[in-house]
Amino acid sequence: MNKEINVGLLGFGMAGRIFHAPFITAVPGLHLKKIRANREESIQLAETSYPEARIVSDTQEILSDEEIDLVVVATSNATHFSHAKAALQAGKHVLIDKPFTTTLAEADELIELAKTQQKLLTVFQNRRWDSDFKTVKKVVEHNVLGNLVEYEAHFDRFRNEIKPNTWKEEDLPGSGLLHDLGSHLIDQALYLFGNPEEIMADIRIQRLNSKIIDNFELILQYESLKVTLKAGMLVRELGPHFILLGEKGAFVKYGMDVQEDALKTGLTPSNTPVWGVEPEEIWGTLNTEIDGLHFKGRIESETGDYRGLYQNVYKAILGEEELVVKPGQARNTMKLIELALQSSKEKRTVKFS
Repeated sequence: MNKEINVGLLGFGMAGRIFHAPFITAVPGLHLKKIRANREESIQLAETSYPEARIVSDTQEILSDEEIDLVVVATSNATHFSHAKAALQAGKHVLIDKPFTTTLAEADELIELAKTQQKLLTVFQNRRWDSDFKTVKKVVEHNVLGNLVEYEAHFDRFRNEIKPNTWKEEDLPGSGLLHDLGSHLIDQALYLFGNPEEIMADIRIQRLNSKIIDNFELILQYESLKVTLKAGMLVRELGPHFILLGEKGAFVKYGMDVQEDALKTGLTPSNTPVWGVEPEEIWGTLNTEIDGLHFKGRIESETGDYRGLYQNVYKAILGEEELVVKPGQARNTMKLIELALQSSKEKRTVKFS
Protein backbone atom coordinates (compact mmCIF):
# COMPACT_ATOMS: atom_id res chain seq x y z
CA MET A 1 0.00 0.00 0.00
CA ASN A 2 1.09 3.57 -0.67
CA LYS A 3 2.22 5.56 2.33
CA GLU A 4 -0.41 8.01 3.56
CA ILE A 5 0.77 11.60 3.90
CA ASN A 6 -1.20 13.75 6.32
CA VAL A 7 -1.82 17.31 5.22
CA GLY A 8 -2.56 20.43 7.24
CA LEU A 9 -4.22 23.26 5.31
CA LEU A 10 -3.69 26.82 6.53
CA GLY A 11 -6.54 28.97 5.27
CA PHE A 12 -10.00 28.20 3.95
CA GLY A 13 -10.77 31.31 1.94
CA MET A 14 -11.02 31.13 -1.84
CA ALA A 15 -7.56 29.60 -2.27
CA GLY A 16 -7.96 26.89 0.34
CA ARG A 17 -11.60 26.15 -0.41
CA ILE A 18 -11.52 26.29 -4.23
CA PHE A 19 -8.00 25.37 -5.29
CA HIS A 20 -6.47 23.22 -2.56
CA ALA A 21 -8.87 21.12 -0.50
CA PRO A 22 -10.65 19.59 -3.55
CA PHE A 23 -7.35 18.38 -5.00
CA ILE A 24 -5.72 17.27 -1.76
CA THR A 25 -8.71 15.02 -1.12
CA ALA A 26 -8.79 13.78 -4.73
CA VAL A 27 -5.23 12.43 -4.75
CA PRO A 28 -4.74 8.90 -3.38
CA GLY A 29 -2.15 8.86 -0.62
CA LEU A 30 -2.92 12.37 0.64
CA HIS A 31 -5.12 12.77 3.72
CA LEU A 32 -6.48 16.17 4.70
CA LYS A 33 -6.16 15.87 8.47
CA LYS A 34 -6.59 19.44 9.69
CA ILE A 35 -7.87 22.74 8.30
CA ARG A 36 -7.16 26.06 9.96
CA ALA A 37 -10.12 28.39 9.49
CA ASN A 38 -11.06 31.51 11.44
CA ARG A 39 -14.22 33.05 10.03
CA GLU A 40 -17.50 31.44 11.05
CA GLU A 41 -18.58 31.06 7.43
CA SER A 42 -15.33 29.31 6.54
CA ILE A 43 -15.54 27.03 9.57
CA GLN A 44 -19.05 25.91 8.65
CA LEU A 45 -18.09 25.31 5.01
CA ALA A 46 -15.04 23.31 6.03
CA GLU A 47 -17.02 21.18 8.50
CA THR A 48 -19.70 20.49 5.89
CA SER A 49 -17.39 19.82 2.97
CA TYR A 50 -14.67 17.86 4.79
CA PRO A 51 -16.20 16.15 7.84
CA GLU A 52 -13.21 13.80 8.10
CA ALA A 53 -10.87 16.75 8.73
CA ARG A 54 -10.51 18.48 12.07
CA ILE A 55 -11.15 22.22 11.91
CA VAL A 56 -8.84 24.30 14.10
CA SER A 57 -8.42 28.03 14.69
CA ASP A 58 -4.77 28.02 15.81
CA THR A 59 -1.94 27.47 13.31
CA GLN A 60 0.12 25.87 16.06
CA GLU A 61 -2.36 22.98 16.25
CA ILE A 62 -1.17 22.03 12.78
CA LEU A 63 2.52 22.80 13.20
CA SER A 64 2.80 20.86 16.47
CA ASP A 65 0.98 17.79 15.10
CA GLU A 66 3.70 15.19 14.59
CA GLU A 67 1.45 13.17 12.28
CA ILE A 68 1.18 15.99 9.73
CA ASP A 69 3.85 15.71 7.03
CA LEU A 70 2.84 18.46 4.60
CA VAL A 71 1.61 21.97 5.37
CA VAL A 72 -0.21 23.89 2.64
CA VAL A 73 -0.09 27.67 3.05
CA ALA A 74 -3.24 29.16 1.49
CA THR A 75 -3.42 32.36 3.52
CA SER A 76 -3.16 36.01 2.41
CA ASN A 77 -0.08 36.82 0.32
CA ALA A 78 1.58 38.95 3.01
CA THR A 79 1.60 35.99 5.41
CA HIS A 80 3.06 33.36 3.07
CA PHE A 81 6.62 33.86 4.25
CA SER A 82 5.93 33.77 8.02
CA HIS A 83 3.69 30.71 7.83
CA ALA A 84 6.03 28.81 5.51
CA LYS A 85 9.04 29.64 7.67
CA ALA A 86 7.27 28.42 10.81
CA ALA A 87 6.18 25.21 9.06
CA LEU A 88 9.70 24.46 7.82
CA GLN A 89 11.11 25.13 11.29
CA ALA A 90 8.53 22.67 12.63
CA GLY A 91 9.96 20.00 10.32
CA LYS A 92 7.16 19.98 7.73
CA HIS A 93 7.22 19.81 3.97
CA VAL A 94 5.65 23.00 2.61
CA LEU A 95 3.54 23.92 -0.39
CA ILE A 96 2.76 27.64 -0.70
CA ASP A 97 -0.03 29.10 -2.79
CA LYS A 98 1.25 31.60 -5.34
CA PRO A 99 2.88 34.05 -5.10
CA PHE A 100 5.79 32.28 -3.42
CA THR A 101 6.51 35.27 -1.14
CA THR A 102 6.25 39.05 -1.41
CA THR A 103 9.98 39.67 -1.97
CA LEU A 104 12.98 37.94 -3.51
CA ALA A 105 14.84 38.08 -0.18
CA GLU A 106 12.03 36.14 1.52
CA ALA A 107 12.11 33.52 -1.24
CA ASP A 108 15.86 33.07 -0.84
CA GLU A 109 15.52 32.70 2.93
CA LEU A 110 12.86 30.00 2.62
CA ILE A 111 14.90 28.06 0.05
CA GLU A 112 17.95 28.04 2.34
CA LEU A 113 15.81 27.02 5.32
CA ALA A 114 14.25 24.14 3.37
CA LYS A 115 17.74 22.91 2.45
CA THR A 116 18.85 23.10 6.08
CA GLN A 117 15.73 21.25 7.24
CA GLN A 118 15.97 18.80 4.33
CA LYS A 119 12.30 19.35 3.53
CA LEU A 120 10.41 19.77 0.29
CA LEU A 121 9.42 23.32 -0.60
CA THR A 122 7.25 24.15 -3.59
CA VAL A 123 4.73 26.66 -4.90
CA PHE A 124 1.21 26.09 -6.21
CA GLN A 125 1.79 27.02 -9.84
CA ASN A 126 -1.30 25.08 -10.87
CA ARG A 127 -1.63 26.91 -14.19
CA ARG A 128 1.05 24.63 -15.62
CA TRP A 129 -1.76 22.04 -15.54
CA ASP A 130 -4.26 24.22 -17.43
CA SER A 131 -5.61 22.55 -20.56
CA ASP A 132 -4.67 25.45 -22.83
CA PHE A 133 -1.17 25.86 -21.43
CA LYS A 134 -0.51 22.12 -21.74
CA THR A 135 -1.57 22.47 -25.38
CA VAL A 136 0.69 25.49 -25.89
CA LYS A 137 3.58 23.53 -24.38
CA LYS A 138 3.02 20.75 -26.92
CA VAL A 139 2.90 23.23 -29.80
CA VAL A 140 6.24 24.66 -28.66
CA GLU A 141 7.90 21.31 -27.96
CA HIS A 142 6.81 19.81 -31.31
CA ASN A 143 8.11 22.87 -33.15
CA VAL A 144 5.04 22.99 -35.42
CA LEU A 145 5.43 26.76 -35.88
CA GLY A 146 9.10 26.59 -36.82
CA ASN A 147 11.40 29.09 -35.14
CA LEU A 148 9.21 30.85 -32.56
CA VAL A 149 9.56 34.64 -32.67
CA GLU A 150 6.67 35.87 -30.49
CA TYR A 151 4.73 34.47 -27.55
CA GLU A 152 1.92 36.53 -26.03
CA ALA A 153 -0.23 35.52 -23.06
CA HIS A 154 -3.13 37.44 -21.50
CA PHE A 155 -4.92 36.93 -18.21
CA ASP A 156 -7.63 39.60 -18.37
CA ARG A 157 -10.79 40.28 -16.37
CA PHE A 158 -13.49 42.91 -16.07
CA ARG A 159 -13.84 44.08 -12.48
CA ASN A 160 -14.41 47.81 -12.64
CA GLU A 161 -15.62 48.14 -9.05
CA ILE A 162 -13.46 47.87 -5.95
CA LYS A 163 -14.50 44.79 -4.01
CA PRO A 164 -14.98 45.80 -0.34
CA ASN A 165 -13.63 44.05 2.76
CA THR A 166 -10.86 42.08 1.12
CA TRP A 167 -7.09 42.23 1.60
CA LYS A 168 -6.72 41.77 -2.16
CA GLU A 169 -7.82 45.38 -2.70
CA GLU A 170 -5.61 46.81 0.05
CA ASP A 171 -2.14 48.28 -0.43
CA LEU A 172 -0.37 45.40 1.31
CA PRO A 173 2.81 43.47 0.47
CA GLY A 174 2.03 41.01 -2.31
CA SER A 175 -1.32 42.53 -3.24
CA GLY A 176 -2.17 43.50 -6.79
CA LEU A 177 -2.40 41.92 -10.21
CA LEU A 178 1.35 41.57 -10.76
CA HIS A 179 1.85 39.27 -7.77
CA ASP A 180 -1.49 37.53 -8.33
CA LEU A 181 -2.02 36.69 -12.00
CA GLY A 182 1.44 37.90 -12.96
CA SER A 183 3.06 35.08 -11.03
CA HIS A 184 1.13 32.59 -13.21
CA LEU A 185 2.03 34.23 -16.52
CA ILE A 186 5.68 34.64 -15.56
CA ASP A 187 5.95 31.06 -14.30
CA GLN A 188 4.50 29.68 -17.52
CA ALA A 189 6.93 31.70 -19.63
CA LEU A 190 9.95 30.69 -17.56
CA TYR A 191 8.81 27.05 -17.64
CA LEU A 192 8.74 27.15 -21.44
CA PHE A 193 11.74 29.34 -22.25
CA GLY A 194 13.91 29.74 -19.14
CA ASN A 195 15.19 33.07 -17.86
CA PRO A 196 15.14 36.04 -20.25
CA GLU A 197 18.02 38.33 -21.05
CA GLU A 198 16.11 41.46 -20.06
CA ILE A 199 12.69 42.81 -19.15
CA MET A 200 10.70 45.94 -19.88
CA ALA A 201 7.51 46.65 -17.93
CA ASP A 202 4.57 49.05 -17.90
CA ILE A 203 2.68 48.73 -14.60
CA ARG A 204 -0.40 50.81 -13.81
CA ILE A 205 -3.32 51.52 -11.51
CA GLN A 206 -6.28 52.12 -13.83
CA ARG A 207 -9.48 51.77 -11.79
CA LEU A 208 -10.81 54.82 -10.00
CA ASN A 209 -9.85 54.73 -6.29
CA SER A 210 -7.88 51.50 -6.68
CA LYS A 211 -5.04 51.01 -4.20
CA ILE A 212 -3.41 48.14 -6.05
CA ILE A 213 -1.72 47.40 -9.36
CA ASP A 214 -4.55 46.38 -11.69
CA ASN A 215 -2.85 46.43 -15.10
CA PHE A 216 0.56 45.39 -16.41
CA GLU A 217 2.42 44.61 -19.58
CA LEU A 218 5.75 42.80 -19.37
CA ILE A 219 8.07 42.23 -22.30
CA LEU A 220 10.68 39.52 -21.75
CA GLN A 221 13.45 39.57 -24.31
CA TYR A 222 15.27 36.39 -25.33
CA GLU A 223 17.93 35.98 -28.03
CA SER A 224 15.41 35.64 -30.87
CA LEU A 225 12.09 35.56 -29.02
CA LYS A 226 9.83 38.30 -27.68
CA VAL A 227 7.51 37.28 -24.83
CA THR A 228 4.63 39.61 -23.94
CA LEU A 229 2.64 39.03 -20.74
CA LYS A 230 -0.43 41.17 -20.09
CA ALA A 231 -3.20 41.37 -17.52
CA GLY A 232 -5.84 43.94 -16.72
CA MET A 233 -9.05 44.38 -14.76
CA LEU A 234 -10.80 46.68 -17.23
CA VAL A 235 -11.03 44.29 -20.17
CA ARG A 236 -14.71 43.76 -20.90
CA GLU A 237 -14.20 42.23 -24.34
CA LEU A 238 -11.62 39.46 -24.07
CA GLY A 239 -9.10 38.84 -26.79
CA PRO A 240 -6.97 35.74 -27.28
CA HIS A 241 -5.51 34.06 -24.19
CA PHE A 242 -2.44 32.88 -26.15
CA ILE A 243 -0.86 34.04 -29.42
CA LEU A 244 2.22 32.22 -30.74
CA LEU A 245 3.93 33.33 -33.95
CA GLY A 246 6.67 31.44 -35.75
CA GLU A 247 8.43 31.31 -39.10
CA LYS A 248 6.02 28.64 -40.35
CA GLY A 249 2.76 29.74 -38.80
CA ALA A 250 0.67 30.75 -35.79
CA PHE A 251 -1.31 29.31 -32.92
CA VAL A 252 -4.13 31.38 -31.39
CA LYS A 253 -6.21 30.32 -28.40
CA TYR A 254 -9.30 32.01 -26.95
CA GLY A 255 -11.02 31.10 -23.69
CA MET A 256 -9.75 29.93 -20.32
CA ASP A 257 -9.20 26.54 -18.74
CA VAL A 258 -12.56 25.27 -17.45
CA GLN A 259 -11.43 24.04 -14.01
CA GLU A 260 -11.75 27.30 -12.04
CA ASP A 261 -15.33 27.95 -13.16
CA ALA A 262 -16.24 24.33 -12.40
CA LEU A 263 -14.74 24.56 -8.92
CA LYS A 264 -16.63 27.77 -8.17
CA THR A 265 -19.93 26.01 -8.91
CA GLY A 266 -19.13 23.23 -6.43
CA LEU A 267 -17.82 20.63 -8.88
CA THR A 268 -14.63 18.79 -7.95
CA PRO A 269 -12.54 16.01 -9.50
CA SER A 270 -14.04 13.66 -6.91
CA ASN A 271 -17.66 14.26 -7.95
CA THR A 272 -17.15 14.86 -11.69
CA PRO A 273 -16.47 11.87 -13.99
CA VAL A 274 -15.07 14.03 -16.82
CA TRP A 275 -12.72 16.68 -15.46
CA GLY A 276 -10.78 19.46 -17.15
CA VAL A 277 -11.96 18.83 -20.72
CA GLU A 278 -12.41 21.99 -22.78
CA PRO A 279 -15.40 22.35 -25.13
CA GLU A 280 -14.53 22.22 -28.81
CA GLU A 281 -15.63 25.82 -29.41
CA ILE A 282 -12.62 27.14 -27.45
CA TRP A 283 -9.99 24.83 -28.90
CA GLY A 284 -7.04 26.73 -30.34
CA THR A 285 -6.50 27.42 -34.04
CA LEU A 286 -3.30 26.24 -35.68
CA ASN A 287 -2.30 27.76 -39.04
CA THR A 288 1.04 26.39 -40.21
CA GLU A 289 3.00 24.24 -42.63
CA ILE A 290 3.70 20.62 -41.69
CA ASP A 291 5.97 18.52 -43.91
CA GLY A 292 5.23 20.76 -46.90
CA LEU A 293 1.46 20.73 -46.37
CA HIS A 294 -0.50 23.80 -45.32
CA PHE A 295 -2.77 23.11 -42.35
CA LYS A 296 -5.35 25.40 -40.80
CA GLY A 297 -7.82 24.20 -38.23
CA ARG A 298 -8.63 23.68 -34.59
CA ILE A 299 -6.57 21.30 -32.53
CA GLU A 300 -8.01 19.50 -29.53
CA SER A 301 -6.94 20.94 -26.19
CA GLU A 302 -5.08 18.75 -23.75
CA THR A 303 -7.03 17.76 -20.63
CA GLY A 304 -6.38 20.09 -17.69
CA ASP A 305 -6.04 18.65 -14.21
CA TYR A 306 -4.62 20.36 -11.13
CA ARG A 307 -4.40 16.97 -9.44
CA GLY A 308 -1.18 16.58 -11.39
CA LEU A 309 0.57 19.09 -9.16
CA TYR A 310 -0.47 17.37 -5.94
CA GLN A 311 0.29 13.92 -7.38
CA ASN A 312 3.80 15.12 -8.15
CA VAL A 313 4.23 16.62 -4.66
CA TYR A 314 3.09 13.34 -3.09
CA LYS A 315 5.55 11.28 -5.15
CA ALA A 316 8.35 13.80 -4.64
CA ILE A 317 7.95 13.54 -0.87
CA LEU A 318 8.23 9.76 -1.20
CA GLY A 319 11.31 10.15 -3.41
CA GLU A 320 9.59 8.57 -6.41
CA GLU A 321 9.58 11.62 -8.71
CA GLU A 322 11.51 14.82 -9.24
CA LEU A 323 9.65 17.89 -8.07
CA VAL A 324 8.06 19.69 -11.03
CA VAL A 325 7.62 23.17 -9.53
CA LYS A 326 11.08 23.72 -8.11
CA PRO A 327 11.66 26.44 -5.50
CA GLY A 328 14.44 27.95 -7.62
CA GLN A 329 11.95 28.45 -10.46
CA ALA A 330 9.50 30.15 -8.10
CA ARG A 331 12.37 32.29 -6.84
CA ASN A 332 13.09 33.48 -10.38
CA THR A 333 9.45 34.44 -10.77
CA MET A 334 9.82 36.66 -7.70
CA LYS A 335 12.99 38.12 -9.16
CA LEU A 336 11.20 39.03 -12.38
CA ILE A 337 8.38 40.67 -10.44
CA GLU A 338 10.91 42.87 -8.65
CA LEU A 339 12.72 43.67 -11.91
CA ALA A 340 9.39 44.53 -13.53
CA LEU A 341 8.60 46.98 -10.75
CA GLN A 342 12.05 48.53 -11.17
CA SER A 343 11.66 48.74 -14.95
CA SER A 344 8.28 50.44 -14.74
CA LYS A 345 9.40 52.89 -12.08
CA GLU A 346 12.59 53.84 -13.92
CA LYS A 347 10.95 53.63 -17.39
CA ARG A 348 13.76 51.56 -18.86
CA THR A 349 14.76 48.05 -19.83
CA VAL A 350 16.39 46.06 -17.02
CA LYS A 351 18.75 43.14 -17.52
CA PHE A 352 18.09 39.79 -15.86
CA SER A 353 21.35 38.89 -14.13
